[in-house]
Amino acid sequence: MTIGAIRLSLAAIAVGVVSTVANADVTGFDAMHTQARVGKKMCMTDHWHYGSGSGSTKAAAQKDAISSWQSFTDFEYGSDWARFSKAVAKKVSCSQSGGSYSCQVEARPCR
Repeated sequence: MTIGAIRLSLAAIAVGVVSTVANADVTGFDAMHTQARVGKKMCMTDHWHYGSGSGSTKAAAQKDAISSWQSFTDFEYGSDWARFSKAVAKKVSCSQSGGSYSCQVEARPCR
């Protein structure tokens, strides 16, 4: 293989990698669940994700629970699905005990 052919091959590989990175960040596991449009978003219709968190304030516990939800959703479906702000059917519940708070969140992921 000539130097020119090697360079051309490396350039083609680089373009492939860049175009793959530019594509949506999804794992492919989202196809296991029924999806439907909700406004301008595509959402899972029958699958919820859950998160839990704790903190010294209610706001800190909610933030921790949302982070937990987003982290697992990102792991399972990719970052396109992992924004709690885009999710639908959200439920947040919190309780206080002994000066600390614990919160649980659930929602259907959307992208």
